Amino acid sequence: MSNDQEHRLVQLEIVAAEQEKTIGELSGQIADQWKTIEALRKKLDALTERFLALEEQSAPDVPVTRPPHW
Repeated sequence: MSNDQEHRLVQLEIVAAEQEKTIGELSGQIADQWKTIEALRKKLDALTERFLALEEQSAPDVPVTRPPHW
């Protein structure tokens, strides 16, 4: 193998190693983001339930009456 080919092979191995490292880092970041998303989704669900309960408590009971034209 010539010196030029060996140099090219080494460069390709370096690039492949850097890409592998970057992919691993990105994968970790995505996993962390999913954890954050799931936590936020749980909080949103809890707040939605709480809001609906409060809204239900504060809504006045509307009497059922006949319209005036009946």
